[in-house]
Amino acid sequence: MNAAAPRPVDNSTPALIRALPAWVYNHPEMTRLEYERILRPAWQIVCHVSELKKPGDYVTLDIGGVDSVVALRDSQNQIRAFHNVCRHRGARILDGSGNCPGSVTCPYHGWSYKLSGDLLAISARDTFPPLDRSQLGLKSIRSQILFGFVWINLAGDSRPLEEIFGGVAEEFAPHRFEGMELIGNAYIEHWDCDWKVAMDNYLESYHVPIGHPGLNRMFTPDYDDQKNFPGVARGISWLRDKASSRWSERMYQDLIGKVATDLPESHRRRWSFYSSLPNLGIDVFPDQMDFFQVLPRGPGKCTIRGACYAHPDERREMRIARYLCARINRQVQREDEALCKRVQQGLASPSYEPGPLSRLENCMVEFHDLLRERIPEVRLPHAPARFA
Repeated sequence: MNAAAPRPVDNSTPALIRALPAWVYNHPEMTRLEYERILRPAWQIVCHVSELKKPGDYVTLDIGGVDSVVALRDSQNQIRAFHNVCRHRGARILDGSGNCPGSVTCPYHGWSYKLSGDLLAISARDTFPPLDRSQLGLKSIRSQILFGFVWINLAGDSRPLEEIFGGVAEEFAPHRFEGMELIGNAYIEHWDCDWKVAMDNYLESYHVPIGHPGLNRMFTPDYDDQKNFPGVARGISWLRDKASSRWSERMYQDLIGKVATDLPESHRRRWSFYSSLPNLGIDVFPDQMDFFQVLPRGPGKCTIRGACYAHPDERREMRIARYLCARINRQVQREDEALCKRVQQGLASPSYEPGPLSRLENCMVEFHDLLRERIPEVRLPHAPARFA
């Protein structure tokens, strides 16, 4: 029998990949192009279906300082999405969330619309020339319901949601997101960093052992158990056997496996983190889940919008577990905000030049490649005088 031929040895050095140039994170033209070419064509979460229980219930989403969207349940019990703009003079019609019993009325001149979006009535109708009401309804937006959430897509031809999240849908299934309800209130935070700095931070866990000591005491790094799909990355942090030295973390470690009995054993001892390009994060815990969006607020500034959801459960032990989970995550949020602010400050230094990236930052590289594809100027070391 002939001996197997020796395999060739690959002595090549992996290509050195560097971070984006600093100007990309604080340029007004970048803010405009990112919104037009990256964020508007992407799917965005408006709310969970449980927030639209009755006809007339609505939730609004403001995005990019340009678009305002309203999702509402109509009189036929269907959820619809519209541009939150009156067809008369462009006034924004609704704010926040609430209920419009029977119709939606513009607060400026009183034009009113059915919950289906059709124009219902015009105040001082006899002062207008003949109008075709069928052409003056609220403008609808492409929308879809998946995993119990209402999604909208403002522009472009994005891949179907089922295709984007197909690789992780099986992992979501045991948690039954569809039956969850909002815990507390949705939140909005304003951070002193560019939206891309915040997304860079979420897309890599290289910083966790140093930047999040609490998570590191409780869990294994999620990059040890990571899977990447086109446009979506997933990392799992597993509860450590060693108890944390902090009481709140230690109590959560001890309690959560005992109360999350509706989940398979493996799902009771993990925190799972999903990032969907370009600006969405989904965190799944045994006791609850959350989503958050990172939205631009001008060069070097961003808004974090998110909310937490869980199945109704009045057990004292579950209430404690959720309190502890929220407490731990608030600390993580504040740590991330401080870290991102430090990065934004450092990027302003003339001494900065893009540093090499670790293989643990591969999801961030995919994000950067998306930026380079949609906005080719990003490849330049300095901001161009003119953008294409």
